[in-house]
Amino acid sequence: MEMSRRRIPTLAELAPMPGRYPLIPDLTPRQEVALLCRALHREGYDDHIAGHITLAEPDGTFLVNPWELAWDELTASDIIRVDGSGRVIEGDWNVTPAIGLHLAVHQRRHNLRVVIHNHSRWGSVWSAFGRVPPVYDQTSGQVDEDPVLYDEYAGTVDGAEEAQAAADALGQGKWALLQNHGVFIVAENIRQAHLRAITLEHRCRLAWHVEVFGQGQPIANPEALRVVQMSDQMGFPFLWEAMARREIRLDSSVLD
Repeated sequence: MEMSRRRIPTLAELAPMPGRYPLIPDLTPRQEVALLCRALHREGYDDHIAGHITLAEPDGTFLVNPWELAWDELTASDIIRVDGSGRVIEGDWNVTPAIGLHLAVHQRRHNLRVVIHNHSRWGSVWSAFGRVPPVYDQTSGQVDEDPVLYDEYAGTVDGAEEAQAAADALGQGKWALLQNHGVFIVAENIRQAHLRAITLEHRCRLAWHVEVFGQGQPIANPEALRVVQMSDQMGFPFLWEAMARREIRLDSSVLD
């Protein structure tokens, strides 16, 4: 007897269909930020206490990880809230002096809820090199454009003028390499931010390893990759949830 064929759904169709059970518990915005910090730290966003993530709230305030804590130790209760000028209005910690870079981007692009800056391991290599890494595989092509290379970095981004210049350089881009500094990523939500951040670090890591051997063969037209057409806009179905579950399994206090 011939078996009936069942059509395999596309990723776009699967995205709103997680299955019978929730993939992760309902999370508060603070818990999402804490989990994103933990997950990205594991991917290489681990330059001690450097780096910051902002999450825009509907009331015009922003949640941000505190300056004093490393990304792999903070919990949801450590996340602070700042107003539109960067002043702490909730929380027991201090905010990074570089908050102005985030606020400058949020003020320009109100559709963006998440802004990430860090000195990631492999992103910093290409940042120091002053070159955008090529796309060498499908995973590197999950975001459909090259990072902006901002090569006018003047030593800090904590002044208003420097922050505005960096935000101008990003324009409508999704991510950037700040020369001799680190990486900068923006997104509409946490899932998309997670995908963009890990894709950039993967792309930087793989490209370095490939080019150590000599002349690699980059993908000539990464925009044509099928995974690009399905991934970035919705944040690759189930990936964020899987990485969030891993962090909760390893240390459930992240949600406290």
